[in-house]
This record gives sequence, structure tokens and C-alpha cells, in this order.
Amino acid sequence: MTGRFNDGAAYERMMGTWSRLTGEVFLDWLAPEPGLRWIDVGCGNGSFTELLVDRCAPAEVQAIDPSEPQLAFARTRPAARLAQFQLGDATSLQFADGRFDAAVMALVIFFVPDPEKGVAEMVRVVRSGGTVATYAWDMFGGGYPLDSLQIELNAMGVTRPPIPSAGASRIEVLEKLWVDQGLTAVETRVIKVQRTFADFDEFWSISTTGNIKQTLAAMAPADVEELKGRMRVRLAADTGGRITYAAWANAIKGRVPG
Repeated sequence: MTGRFNDGAAYERMMGTWSRLTGEVFLDWLAPEPGLRWIDVGCGNGSFTELLVDRCAPAEVQAIDPSEPQLAFARTRPAARLAQFQLGDATSLQFADGRFDAAVMALVIFFVPDPEKGVAEMVRVVRSGGTVATYAWDMFGGGYPLDSLQIELNAMGVTRPPIPSAGASRIEVLEKLWVDQGLTAVETRVIKVQRTFADFDEFWSISTTGNIKQTLAAMAPADVEELKGRMRVRLAADTGGRITYAAWANAIKGRVPG
């Protein structure tokens, strides 16, 4: 998986709240039974894994990610009392067939270079009747939390590295991936959340942490100030200077047949 944050602490500051907001709704939708064996594929810094441990009373959680810095942060979480965080590749899971009751990818399928293979691997390691599910920012429908910032960067002619499999965030693409892998009882939904920032400075500080910081560092100071000005106009802070910002993700779940 490429194009992701390599700094777990930076990811937590920038995306941790968004991840928890969407993750809460996602788990409510899954409504899993307690005592399941889970695999969290592409766990990053463990934000969603923490929700799994806190809310789902799992018997086991294996959490894998290709970034050791992200995993190092994840291992500092309370979830590490149960979850095992280890290096792993979404397209080549080092677990036996039918090992788990449920497999999830939280906000990560668009970073998997071969989404089809990633879904196939989740299906392989889940038992018959088990759940395979994911949710992903709607990258083409404006759901990504940094979408407005990216729009303004594009307008200024500033390009960033492409997301490897952004197309996999489309709800129709997700549905095809699940159906093509033979999953049954396939359901989709949109998860929409919002958060409020105290003022523009808080929004800017949080939203420009992590990988996007490298983009800003490569820009001339005058261009960064122009970008800030564009964002102020686009966001138009409400009464008291607050900024309420919405984001949304496409989610899917299905059952392994047999």
C-alpha cells in the first residue's frame, strides 16, 4: 500500500477524529455479535482497531499494516491489550483459510494497489458465513475530509501523488468487487459525519498535518498564503468563527457463502 501516512501521531491528529466518527457508524451498521475473531486489514495507527476492541468484545483481533511507524503508534494504544499489531500486506495475508469470523478494511481500500486481490484475501481468511466489510471516503463524490483543500491546490496548479486505487471508493465499484468474489447478502450505505472546528486556524492546523505538510513545504510562502486565503473564502466560517465540515464514506458488507 502506498500513498499513506507514515507517521502514526500525525495521522491521529489529522484523521483520527474522522476515523472514529465514521467507524462508530460503521460498527453500528455491522452490529456484530461479541466474541468474534477479527482481522483489521490496513489498520494504520490503530484508530479503528481501538473501536473494535472497545465496542465489540472480540475474542481476537489481528491488525496488519505495511507501515512500521504506524504500527509503533498503534502498539501504544490501550487496544494493544488484546489486538496484535504486525506488519502485513493486504494482498497476501499470512493467515490460514477460514481463520476469522470477520474481516474489515477501514478507510484503506483505495490505497491497496490491487483491490480485487485485497478483497479476495479477506474472503479467503474468513469462515463460511462470516462477514467481509469495508468503508472508504467517497473520493469522487466530495466525501474526503481534505477534498476542499485538494480542489484549491488543483486550481493553483499544485499536484499531489495520486491515490493508487481511488476508483475503488465508488459505491458501484465496491459492490462489483463484493459480488465478483461470490459474497452474499451484500449491502451498501453512505456514512455521513461532520465535525466542528473552533475557527479557521484550528481547521488549518489539523488539516495540514501529515503528508500534505510535504506539499506545503515545497510551495513558495506566498503560494501557501494564497491557498489559506482561498480556503478561508471557501469555508466561510459561521457565527463565532466556527467551521462545521462534513465528510462521507461509502460502506459495504457481505457474507462468505457456504
